[in-house]
Amino acid sequence: MALNWFKKSKIKNNKNSSVIDKTDDKKIPIHSDRNNIIDNKSPVIIKNLQQDNEIKDETGPSKPDSTTESKGIFSRLKKGLTKTRKVLSTDINDLFTIKRKIDDELLEELEEILITSDIGVQTSMKLIQKISKQSSSISGADQLKEVLKKEIILIINNKKDEQEIITHQPHVIMVIGVNGVGKTTTIGKLAAKCKDSGKKVIIAAADTFRAAAVEQLNIWSDRAGAEIIKHKDGSDPAAVAFDAVEAAVARNAEVVLVDTAGRLHTKVNLMEELKKIKRAISKKIPEAPHEILLVLDATTGQNGLAQAKLFNNELNITGIAVTKLDGTAKGGIIVSICDAIKIPIKYIGIGEKIEDLQPFDSSDFVNALF
Repeated sequence: MALNWFKKSKIKNNKNSSVIDKTDDKKIPIHSDRNNIIDNKSPVIIKNLQQDNEIKDETGPSKPDSTTESKGIFSRLKKGLTKTRKVLSTDINDLFTIKRKIDDELLEELEEILITSDIGVQTSMKLIQKISKQSSSISGADQLKEVLKKEIILIINNKKDEQEIITHQPHVIMVIGVNGVGKTTTIGKLAAKCKDSGKKVIIAAADTFRAAAVEQLNIWSDRAGAEIIKHKDGSDPAAVAFDAVEAAVARNAEVVLVDTAGRLHTKVNLMEELKKIKRAISKKIPEAPHEILLVLDATTGQNGLAQAKLFNNELNITGIAVTKLDGTAKGGIIVSICDAIKIPIKYIGIGEKIEDLQPFDSSDFVNALF
């Protein structure tokens, strides 16, 4: 069925997907990331005019009660996934505008809808097989959505067992990813959230090749009340990470967030540098880093899945943060990632404010999709 559909449409959404560059570091795809705008040909910083706006009012009012806060979180999630939901929900409704049974033609159309939302070919085929087995009990769009929700939640929750919570202090989180995905902003938001929960945080500015990254981290650390460890431009990133962990031990910090330079995941020498940072951290704390968090840009669609596979093969990532879900119709990439590599999604970004970086909840996510 998937083959037939490919011949007809050649997956029309592919023209908007990023292509993995395997030849030249200077061709790293820089997507519409307000937080990582750089000149790849020189160290000259292109001033980010929107940078201050991103963090200007993120402290927000006093926290509401838990019920109100929960509703607010789901409301923001639902709003952030509007584009993806329009592809999925609206098109599924259209399948039943004329009363019809679940037949091969409808299943083929549904498969196209799933692939268009970047759920991926293999995962979409798996979902279609599940629906086909239950077709006799499905008589309309609402029932079809309920079956889809149930099956998608099963896929998302079928992941590797998460690591046991580390009680060692400090807890070291190494943040990785290609250029333009929003690593620096994600680290800043995580630092602010940790501080809000009463934890002492140290940020390691180990992206020593992009001065704008250090500048951004300085702003975030000031706002969050976190300490920042940095060296001069061009310094050894591994040395910065080691010094940050050493400082955290000496100052009784509870969390260390290690920023790293954006790099092309297909370049061996750049991947080796990440391994060097990881080894430097473990020299001070043998079991650290306790988490390796990969940041992915949802707007890149299936390219994000390719990145996740390659980074995981090299570094054994423990979790994923998916950013920019509010700007794409490709929110289904989360389902595809969970199905393909079974790494837990830890955070999702559905906007620019601190509260728009949320711990991932599979049920809330799937309900917001539909």
